This record gives sequence, C-alpha cells and structure tokens, in this order.
Amino acid sequence: MSDTTVRRVVTGINEQGRSTVLFDDRQSGATARVLWATDSLPADNASRADSAPAFGLDRFRSPGTTFMVFALPAGQTSPMHATDTIDYIVVLKGRLELILDTGSVELAPGDCVVDRGVVHAWRALGDEPAMSVGVLLPSKPVGAGATI
Repeated sequence: MSDTTVRRVVTGINEQGRSTVLFDDRQSGATARVLWATDSLPADNASRADSAPAFGLDRFRSPGTTFMVFALPAGQTSPMHATDTIDYIVVLKGRLELILDTGSVELAPGDCVVDRGVVHAWRALGDEPAMSVGVLLPSKPVGAGATI
C-alpha cells in the first residue's frame, strides 16, 4: 500500500431502505484524488452511484461540494493559484508549507487550514510525501478571483 493511500467508506440506503455501506475501498492520493462530489447545494443523497469523478480543475468551479485528498512528493511545490472556493483542509501526514503573498506557514499532521480563496501555493517539506484532505465549497471571489 502506498503511503498516500486512504481508505474511503461511503454510506447510503440499500434497496430495502436501510442504511448500509455502499463503498469501502482504498483511494490513491497521487497528486489529487476526488473522494466524493456533489453537483449542487443542498446535496442530493438519494443516488447509490459512486460520485468520485476523476480530478480536474473544474472541481474548483463546481456549484456543489468536493471532498479531496492531495499528495505532494517531498520537495515539490504547487503553482501559486487562487480559487473561488472556501476550502477546509487537514494535514494528514508529512509537513507542508502554505505559501501566501505575505509569507508562509509551516503545517504538521493534524493542523487545519481554512483557505478563503486567496492566492497561495503548497510545498512538501522534509524527505517524505505530504498528504492532506480538503472539502471545497463554492464562494464569492476575493481579490482578483480565481486563477485556475
């Protein structure tokens, strides 16, 4: 098992109308992986279909929600970018640097970030990959708005 793999458990309703586990699998966090997404708010929980589309930048423009895992190899830095989303992020493993226009913040496992659509980048610090999980929700633009 890769050190950027997470277990995904998704609940739902079975044919008899009883709560059940619909999906129990392992998802690779190689760069970015969508664990679940909805097309609108409020979400429609009636479907039993898997709602984990392939990662694409369109997830940052969705009118719904996106639950993702992000992985960065040691030493790698993402491009600077901004989104029209509010992102709730938790560092799962490794160390990350959150780079902003005015400086940076070093993050460790368990640290939480509320990214409010500002220009930022991520760098994996140390000699192990860094992995985080995030929930993306649409928001009104701040500053110049989204760059991706």
